[in-house]
Amino acid sequence: MSVVADILKEVPLPNMVRIRQRFEATELTDVAGELQQQIRRTEISARVKENMRIAVSVGSRGIAELPLIVKTVVAELKRLGACPFIVPAMGSHGGATAAGQIEVLANLGITQDTAGCPIVSSMETVELGSIANGLPVLIDKNAYEADGIVVINRIKAQITIGLGKQKGADSCHAFGFGKMPEHIVEMTNIKLKKANFLFGVGTVENAYDKVSRIVVVEPKDIIETDKKLLLEAKRNLPRILFEPIEVLIVDQIGKEFSGGGMDCHIVGRASTTFVTPATRSPVKMAVLDITDNSHGNACGMGLADVTTRRLFNKIDFEITYPNIITSTATNSGRIPLIMESDRLAIQCAVKTCNVPDWNKLRMVRIPNSLRLEEIYISEAMLPEAAEQKAVLVLTEPAEFVFDSAGNLSDIGFGR
Repeated sequence: MSVVADILKEVPLPNMVRIRQRFEATELTDVAGELQQQIRRTEISARVKENMRIAVSVGSRGIAELPLIVKTVVAELKRLGACPFIVPAMGSHGGATAAGQIEVLANLGITQDTAGCPIVSSMETVELGSIANGLPVLIDKNAYEADGIVVINRIKAQITIGLGKQKGADSCHAFGFGKMPEHIVEMTNIKLKKANFLFGVGTVENAYDKVSRIVVVEPKDIIETDKKLLLEAKRNLPRILFEPIEVLIVDQIGKEFSGGGMDCHIVGRASTTFVTPATRSPVKMAVLDITDNSHGNACGMGLADVTTRRLFNKIDFEITYPNIITSTATNSGRIPLIMESDRLAIQCAVKTCNVPDWNKLRMVRIPNSLRLEEIYISEAMLPEAAEQKAVLVLTEPAEFVFDSAGNLSDIGFGR
């Protein structure tokens, strides 16, 4: 037995209870139908002309119903006589390579076959000018040279960062997160003025990762619509209905859950002081694994105190570091304490959380930072759960179940 394992072997783990958190949520039942109806509005459809080559920008976020949305937009453009093609709009993701960004799209269910049009991926950009402080404004070369551009996004600032490729994202991040809000607006205004954007498709999601609203707007309305719906999107965020948390276990991080691997507003930790999480930071946090769809991009691991050898062995630094360096948030890429198994990682988090009575430990385990309907809480938190109308207790308290190597068999809760 290693010295580390010997130190941790007597650390008790609490019995855990599976619960369901209930959030108020509206859901759009016919995403394709609503999207078709909005694109066919005269002020939108009239912008599309016969035989136009139209670049449809698709990012790296795991947007709900993304394959359906992309397929519908492409089909509607074809119906109007245009020739659409997809450009990856994801900054430095995919290792900041053209091939890597095609692979990211494929993992999101976007291929030439599913979308019904070609994918044209390149890291080449065109400089459109600069903002007041001299930072250049860049845009994907293929998109710029097309006859028109359509953007598809969850309501977040992605026109500048994603469609600007690595160089554009680098420019926007250059002075840090404190300056990004003004840089994003300035750069977006220049792009909307100098590139031929036809319309934007924006979605708002509910707390269950479902589309609650979809809008199609003209270029002149993109920024104001984004500002308005961003407030709605923030209100819709799921959350952990318990505070404080002494130990938080996150089964998986991944780019499909958040650009930062895990949502800072959910886990209570951010890689920059310019972002204030809505949730109080846990005393200790352990991250156990990374999704296959992340292709080794371990962005966000640095927010944790402890991780596992399994996660560490999956890190592709050539994929992770371009993302970290471009963002300038180096905290996100730091290596936590590495334990040889899930059991040891959880025990280490408990051992170091400085709680005087482990029998009263407030531990929460979540599958990831996006899907929080069903989570686990420690037995000591049951009285609090019983008092919450939005919480339904699903199981009796039970011990963690580890395999012979000390790992959980239901990472991500088996999803």
